[in-house]
Amino acid sequence: MRNPLIAGKMKALLVMVCVFHVGTSLNNGMGKTPQMGWNSWNHFHCSIDAQIVMETADAMASNGLKAAGYQYVNIDDCWQVSRYPNKTIQPDPTKFPDMMQLIDHVHSKGLKFGLYSDAGYKTCGGRPGSLGYEDVDAATYASWGVDYLKYDNCNNDKTKPEVRYPVMRDALNKTGRHIFYSLCEWGVDDPATWAPKVGNSWRTTGDIGDNWNSMYSRATSNDKWWKYAAPGGWNDPDMLEIGNGGMTHNEYVVHFSLWCLMKAPLLIGCDIRNISKDTLDILTNGDVIAVNQDPLGAQGHRVNMTSDGAEVWAGPLSDDSVAVVLLNSGGHTQNVTAYFADIGLSGNKVASIRDLWAKQDQGTATGSITKSVDSHSAVMLRLKPIQS
Repeated sequence: MRNPLIAGKMKALLVMVCVFHVGTSLNNGMGKTPQMGWNSWNHFHCSIDAQIVMETADAMASNGLKAAGYQYVNIDDCWQVSRYPNKTIQPDPTKFPDMMQLIDHVHSKGLKFGLYSDAGYKTCGGRPGSLGYEDVDAATYASWGVDYLKYDNCNNDKTKPEVRYPVMRDALNKTGRHIFYSLCEWGVDDPATWAPKVGNSWRTTGDIGDNWNSMYSRATSNDKWWKYAAPGGWNDPDMLEIGNGGMTHNEYVVHFSLWCLMKAPLLIGCDIRNISKDTLDILTNGDVIAVNQDPLGAQGHRVNMTSDGAEVWAGPLSDDSVAVVLLNSGGHTQNVTAYFADIGLSGNKVASIRDLWAKQDQGTATGSITKSVDSHSAVMLRLKPIQS
């Protein structure tokens, strides 16, 4: 049975929510569209060094990822080891002997550089955190030329994230440098309800794993907060696992389709120095990325699901079209139908159809559209009303 709650209402509601949250989001000029880039954690964990990061920047600049819109090269945990006597943070002298030289190299490729810290005494990997050192760390990052900070939540003093995370926001703002602020408190205190005034994105889930169940559960957990995303601040269901080998090609297509529809950050988590053509084709699909980067900034969400796992996810775009993901989370091939009334289109409207993965225009539809979808697969469409 179709979900009747949103029939005919979704588009207007999403636009209303978007307009409201633009006015209440952190106004640091960052994150007008979801961030795109690479993060070291999913593939390398703590086995990361300056050489890998430089080679990653070189690859991103030359293999089509930069041209597709990816811009941040972000080091996650384990780059720092201690503090100098003056309390400034000390990078690992063996793995990161010259942080400014590394950052200059990334910048020379026309890319931006990101670092990781923690709103606790120690990071999740046991390295020095920034709790109590927010001003000195923010000033250090700015002096190095850092463009992005991921801020984790381990080993803290048990105060609420709402107390600790604004301290780093203010410290970053004091530097005068535009630094994207990515909150990573794992959704434990419903950050979507308070983080738009604090950061540019906020994790809504625990860490993702490279398997279907983990990826799908992150998507559905993130979905409940769809009303809170808007330009300047985004719900973050964690980084991409595409290319790490734990899912099928079709499952990775689902992963990218849902993240793009949900306006989630697109942070690649594989080794892009050795990326396959198959993975690169997924990550650089311009039609799908355009949904993620659409300036309206309205997060798409699930509007219907049957007991067999036939799901419809949809969201409005700035040109009055609607992006639709026909998802089969069930165990067998089945038809998935999107009814226009459920996705914000008038039932008697004629809409043109663009299949974003096939990269084909596929005629028109009126009232509904049905596709046969394999198990753990998705079809992604862009439906645009035709003016009569």
